[in-house]
Amino acid sequence: MENTLLFIIEVLGTLAFAVSGVRLAARKRFDWFGAYTIGVVTAIGGGTIRDLLLGAPVFWMSSWMYLAVTGLAFIIVVMFKRVLTSASKSLFMFDAVGLALFVLTGIHKSLDYGYPMWVAVIMGMITGAFGGVSRDVLINEEPLFFRKDIYATACIAGGFVYWGAMLAGTSQMVQQALCTVTILGLRWGALRYGWHLPEMKERDTPTTQS
Repeated sequence: MENTLLFIIEVLGTLAFAVSGVRLAARKRFDWFGAYTIGVVTAIGGGTIRDLLLGAPVFWMSSWMYLAVTGLAFIIVVMFKRVLTSASKSLFMFDAVGLALFVLTGIHKSLDYGYPMWVAVIMGMITGAFGGVSRDVLINEEPLFFRKDIYATACIAGGFVYWGAMLAGTSQMVQQALCTVTILGLRWGALRYGWHLPEMKERDTPTTQS
């Protein structure tokens, strides 16, 4: 039952991230092959890095399902291109959902492989954020990961909420729900209210007057 639930979460996360990748590629006027490739990279990038770091078999190499799900995402964007590419909030919706779901899979897989919770939090962040980093680099956009927007920070916050709920003895479903709500809430707040981390700025050099 637990493995089935995690598989469903991973498939839904793959679909959400793939849609966000194909959607951005469509806005950049990529051809169909290029758009599908961006969708694949967005969907599997973070999980691939996670599995390599954990010493686990790379997840998408064990089943054609993930490539097929990306194909479904491609069809969705082609069918509803006008709606998805014109609505600026549609990217946020798919990206935020994919982010939250992939953080969950990263945490669970790390714990299944016997790693401590602090490692699971980091792997959750990598799983959630690095597919988007790969997408943004390939389409020549500044990655969200490196902007002042709350993005990777939302992943880490969700991981710590999961950890706290685990220590409190709550059920796994409650842990997953609280982690998801935290990530979605922080991403929504960043979009709606402009929440962000302080920027790194160079100190102004005083000018000398003659």
